[in-house]
Amino acid sequence: MSLPSGPELRPAGSAEPLAGMRVIELADGWSAQCGRILADLGADVVKVEPPAGDGARARPPFVADRPGPDRGFWWLALNANKRGVTLDLAHPGGQLVLRRLVETADVLVESLPPGELERLGIGADRLASWNERLIHTSVTPYGSDGPLASAPASDLEVTAASGALSLAGEPGKPPVRTTLPQSPFWAGMYAAMGTLLAYLARGTTGRGQRVDTSAQASMVTVHPPAPVFWSLLGEEHSRLGPYLLGRSIVGARFRNIWRCRDGYVSFAIQGGAIGRHTGKRLVEWMATRGEVPEALRSIDWDRFDNTTLRQEDVERLEAAVAPFFEGLTKREFFEGVVARNMLGYPVSTVADVLEDPQLRSRGFWQETQIDAAGRSVEFPGGFALFDGERPRVRRPAPRIGEHNDEVYVSELGLRPEELAATRAAAVA
Repeated sequence: MSLPSGPELRPAGSAEPLAGMRVIELADGWSAQCGRILADLGADVVKVEPPAGDGARARPPFVADRPGPDRGFWWLALNANKRGVTLDLAHPGGQLVLRRLVETADVLVESLPPGELERLGIGADRLASWNERLIHTSVTPYGSDGPLASAPASDLEVTAASGALSLAGEPGKPPVRTTLPQSPFWAGMYAAMGTLLAYLARGTTGRGQRVDTSAQASMVTVHPPAPVFWSLLGEEHSRLGPYLLGRSIVGARFRNIWRCRDGYVSFAIQGGAIGRHTGKRLVEWMATRGEVPEALRSIDWDRFDNTTLRQEDVERLEAAVAPFFEGLTKREFFEGVVARNMLGYPVSTVADVLEDPQLRSRGFWQETQIDAAGRSVEFPGGFALFDGERPRVRRPAPRIGEHNDEVYVSELGLRPEELAATRAAAVA
């Protein structure tokens, strides 16, 4: 038997607004975040892996430092809420099985290298012929056409090609990459957004669309002012380290990252209504501790204009503020700025985020079992509340071929000879 194509979504107010949507995800790292977002919102995402499993399963680190196909942190984080099946697309019957899957689907998400689907004989046109209502979403490093369409790339290469890497780090020093990859997540987020827009349009047109997502283009949006500055002013942004851009008309730099007693905080000496308010409250706060240097006491905050300060003026003010921040913990700093309605934020570590009382109070973290031994970890829950209810982590990342029987036999009704294309030595 087969499932109907294009089921209706649940009514507004459900914590799983995409319940009823069927998504087929062909395994690969670039598409995983897109599939995870759709799955978190309630879609039935069926992850299709090769018989030996997705290569992401072998990516360290592993739970308890023991390698295994179901133990990699990357795999567990990116594939929760999905079901998993195996399929050998090179097998003579593999494409027939894929067709059966596509016929039941609203969305196909893939990040195969451009031309790979065509090489297998299942290009975009053929997919559309199997299901004219299908939303076909591709997520690749550079998009499906252009001079770099067929070029493979890592996160580092895509980040460099987007221009984002050139802006990260200290002035006069080499660029610095982020600790963890960013481009697969930005690309996955935009792919999910494009998928949902195409799905919405299908309600009017009755036809599917091709959503072609470039990770390079997605990463360009991380720093939107930079290309605008170049286009309009001919100015090229450069690495500024802990300093802010655009607070001066005479070229002075304003510090934005400051040391505190147990880490760092974000704060800037600014003008305008909110900046002047923050300055006044800062001086009052410092006065309660008897720590107001003359450089700050003499400022008329109602007339203060930071845009015309010379660099030596800025540095004199910042030197007066720095010792005060160094005497505060991140928690003391944040409690102080919130109480005084000031601008300022602690620079949170991962440990800080896990203990953040705001996230805790909104039920953001969800205890989720990650292996057959009953081991569980705290997962981020849904990124939004729908009528006060947060989408939940309904299932852990699938084991290799865990849902083969459920999908292929119970739902698609495949015959024994058709199942040959789905079997793997690693699956009983």
